[in-house]
Amino acid sequence: MKEKLYIIKIGGALIDDEEALDQFLNKFSNISGKRILVHGGGKLTSTLAEKLHVPQQMVDGRRVTDAQTLDIATMVYAGKINKSIVAKLQNLDCDAMGFTGADANLIQAEKRSVEEIDFGFVGDVNRKSVNSKLIRKFLKLDLIPVFSAITHDHHGDLLNTNADSIASVLAQALSKKFDVELLFCFDKDGVLEDVNDNSTLIEALSEDDVLKLKEEKKIHKGILPKIENALLAKKNGVQKIFLINETKLQEHIIYDNQGTEIC
Repeated sequence: MKEKLYIIKIGGALIDDEEALDQFLNKFSNISGKRILVHGGGKLTSTLAEKLHVPQQMVDGRRVTDAQTLDIATMVYAGKINKSIVAKLQNLDCDAMGFTGADANLIQAEKRSVEEIDFGFVGDVNRKSVNSKLIRKFLKLDLIPVFSAITHDHHGDLLNTNADSIASVLAQALSKKFDVELLFCFDKDGVLEDVNDNSTLIEALSEDDVLKLKEEKKIHKGILPKIENALLAKKNGVQKIFLINETKLQEHIIYDNQGTEIC
């Protein structure tokens, strides 16, 4: 029987709210067993870029990462945010260690090819990108890896990488040795037919359901990357995948019934 492993991804809205982040990490610290935390960035990258007079370009909610923006993102994601989360977890007696993909070659990405849009220093990953053997060694030592959304290309360049994608490929790679449960935590109760109405929660979602909802234009584009990465993980051996409200982490761990389950 495989050992249980939770891979939990948190986003920028939570990171921007220090009180909410503290409450979340307190719940995270109470989870028994193996855990990995993956985090994105918050508004700090845009705020710092504005202070430094570095123009920012967004395309469909995705950041175009030029050389200056990569420097800022690295400082914010891999520096300020990552180490603050690690310090908070140490305060909660969790022996956490912060990583980028470049550390010990844990996640190697490929720079995104230029098609209609040149996203610059943005990296794409898949399950073969992950150095799962070394991550398993960290987990065996009862360390809690905390991954920022920075990877590398093995040619000396860092790359800005979608944190949902990082969580998904980690889950896929580690599902061979662990009973992985992948949780995407954000500020909604799950996938909603009406993004402003929690009573429209969709409790279970398959690929066919997603196609239908997209045709009916009932899926908010902001949640699509999470859904797409969740479906990809499901196809590649991840046993349980949920999109849940970050405030209901503890309830989900206990009762296993929060949010939207990917079927």
